[in-house]
Amino acid sequence: MSMPFYVSPEQVMKDKADYARKRIAQIRSGVVIDCEAGILFVAPNPSRALRKFSEMYDRIAFAAVGRYNEFERLRQAGVRYADMTGFQYDRQDVTARGLANWYGQLLGSLFTDSNKPYEVEIVVAEVGTSADADEIYRITFEGSVADEHGFVVMGGQADKVAAVLKERYVPGMSLAEAMTLAIAALSGQGDGAAAEPVTSGQLEVALLERSRPHRAFRRLTGPRLEALLAESAASPAGNGAGGAGGAGAGEDGVGGDGAADQPGDNDDASGG
Repeated sequence: MSMPFYVSPEQVMKDKADYARKRIAQIRSGVVIDCEAGILFVAPNPSRALRKFSEMYDRIAFAAVGRYNEFERLRQAGVRYADMTGFQYDRQDVTARGLANWYGQLLGSLFTDSNKPYEVEIVVAEVGTSADADEIYRITFEGSVADEHGFVVMGGQADKVAAVLKERYVPGMSLAEAMTLAIAALSGQGDGAAAEPVTSGQLEVALLERSRPHRAFRRLTGPRLEALLAESAASPAGNGAGGAGGAGAGEDGVGGDGAADQPGDNDDASGG
């Protein structure tokens, strides 16, 4: 009788972590930047149907990169959790910190118990009345939760993108300045070839707007995004910023009419 092949738990965990890191590193990065107007979300995404950024609750947003069907399932579960918490207790009890901890527990359990880890990296952000009150949490595929300040990079060549942000980020940036910085950082993912000018069709952009009294999330599309890109390109810092690249992840994308999303909306998209 042959003995079953033995693999140590340490090796199993290492193999799963290496697999997830390799897959996440192959996608395009997304950035989240704290600015004067609120919290800005920018990612290369040519799709009009599948979205990386969504509203979760009144002043809370969800951002993710990776396999669309996996992070969309996480988004829907998070929306249900937030709605149930707000219904059972109080709307003020629904916080980005609580959602980040819940996602950390969920992803940690999935990483430990499943044969294949989720190929996702997510951010939960909550805009406050001032920049000091903003909260940004990054949750990795194995359930680690990090409290980020100023900016955060999801997926792809995160080190290269974060290096640009770290060098040029200044607290209290205007929305146009934050957009300029996001495009400059994302263009650093390229292979050194000349970058094409960025267009609104290549990007998914959203904002947790600080001045909104209730539902703060809004998508920046159409003329509003075109105007923001023009303002960004006209600024001195924007003259050297290349395009973020049209070779986005075909899994998720831009959409919407500039109004706030419905939190329970399935975005009419199936996983793939």
